[in-house]
Amino acid sequence: MLERWSAKPSNFYQIKMDKTLQTIKKLIPKKLFEKLSPLYHYSLSLLGALIYHSPSSELTVIAVTGTKGKSSTTEMLNAIFEASGKKTILLNTIRFKIGDKSKPNKLKMTVPGRFFLQKHLRDGIKAGCDTAIIELSSEAAKQYRHKFIDLDALIFTNISPEHIESHGSFEKYKLAKLSLAESLGKNKKERSILVVNSDDPEAKSFLECKAKEKIKFSLKDAEPWEVKESGVNLTFKGVRIHSELRGEFNIRNMLGAAFCAEAFGIDKQFIKKGLEELSVIKGRVEFVKTDAKQDFDVVVDYAHTADSLKELYTAFKYRKKICVLGNTGGGRDRWKRPEMAKVADNFCDTIFLTNEDPYDEDPKQIIDEMLPGFSKKEPIIVMDRREAIREAIKSAQSGDVVLITGKGTDPYIMLENGKKLPWSDVDVAKEELEKVLNQNARTT
Repeated sequence: MLERWSAKPSNFYQIKMDKTLQTIKKLIPKKLFEKLSPLYHYSLSLLGALIYHSPSSELTVIAVTGTKGKSSTTEMLNAIFEASGKKTILLNTIRFKIGDKSKPNKLKMTVPGRFFLQKHLRDGIKAGCDTAIIELSSEAAKQYRHKFIDLDALIFTNISPEHIESHGSFEKYKLAKLSLAESLGKNKKERSILVVNSDDPEAKSFLECKAKEKIKFSLKDAEPWEVKESGVNLTFKGVRIHSELRGEFNIRNMLGAAFCAEAFGIDKQFIKKGLEELSVIKGRVEFVKTDAKQDFDVVVDYAHTADSLKELYTAFKYRKKICVLGNTGGGRDRWKRPEMAKVADNFCDTIFLTNEDPYDEDPKQIIDEMLPGFSKKEPIIVMDRREAIREAIKSAQSGDVVLITGKGTDPYIMLENGKKLPWSDVDVAKEELEKVLNQNARTT
C-alpha cells in the first residue's frame, strides 16, 4: 500500500491535510486549535516518513541553520562535495537539486511540506545520490518539518532577532533553532557532528546540545584572510583559497562548510576546488551584467534584516552606494522596519524606498513605519518596485554600486488575499539596466 501511495504527487497528501486543517480550524475554538496544531504538524511528518520509507536513514544528511548564511553555506557544501566526486541532493531557499538536475525554489518557503521533503530525498536515492544537504529554518522546526529526518551533521551559522512575531520572542526563536541541534543528538546514526560558529554570542547554547562530535570554528581559523572588492582570500589549514564571493560574512560561511566537509573525510584540495569554482550564488551578492558598456555595478541580494544589510553594505564600504530596499508585510517583524532604515541611513549615499512583499498590509504604511529610522538622509519613495530599480540605476555614476535588497531569488511579490505577482529582481534589474545603458549610448 505504501508503495502505491508514494506514486502520488509530492504535495498530494499535504494538500489533503491542509484542506482538512482549514475545515477543522473553522469548526473549533482558536485556543483549542492552537493546542492541537502541534499534533497535526507532528502527524504530517510521521506520515511523510512512512510513505517514503525514511529515506534519510539511507543517506548522509547535512543540515544548515542560522539567521543568515544558510543558503550560501549549503551551496558551498554542495560545491565541495561535488568537487570530491559525490552525487548530491540539495534543498534550500534558492533551489531544489538532485544530481545534475536543478530547479528554482518557487514555493516562497525554505523547507517545503513534509511530503515534498521526504519525496525529494527518496528521489535522490533513486538517482544514485548518497549525500543530502538541506537548509532548515526556525519555522520548519516550529512546525516539526525536521522530524523523522535523521541528520548526520548540523552547521550553526549565527543567530540574531528575526521572526519575533511568529515565535513570540527572541528566546522562543532561539529555542526553535536549538531544537534542531537537539534532534541531532537523538538520531540513530553512527555519527552526529555539530559545527558551530564560535564567534556568535549564542554559540555556547548550541555547543551544550548533545552530539558525538563538536567542531568550533572562528574567523581566526581563516587567518591570514582579507576582503577585497574582487572577492575574498582566506587560509584553511594551510591551504590558500581565493573566492570571487564578496564580504567577510562569506568567509565565515566558507569556514563552516570547510570544517564540516573535512569531518566527512573530504581532502583540503577538494575543499579549495569547490569553494574557488563557486563564483556566484543566485540572489546572494549577485552582480547583474549586460553586454553593453557598464562602468558601475548593480547587485541583487536577499538581505532582509538589519544585520544582513550592514554586512552587505560593509562589503562595498569604499563605494558610493545607491540602495533600493523595503520591508515585508503580513505582520512579519514590524519592529525591524525602522532598524533596517537606520542601517541604510548610516551606510547608503542615496536611498530608494519601495514596495517589497506587502501581503495584506498597505505598502505605503510599511514604508511610513521605516521613516523614523532616517535622521541623516532623506529617502526617495518610489512605490513601484520596477520604477524604483530603474531610477536607482539611472542615478548611478561611474564607480557607483546599486544595491537591491530584500528579495534575492524570491519569485513573487506577495499581495493581499493570497495573490502573487511573478517577479525577479535580477531579471527586472537587467531589463532596466539595458534600457538605461542604451539610452545613455544614444545621447552621447
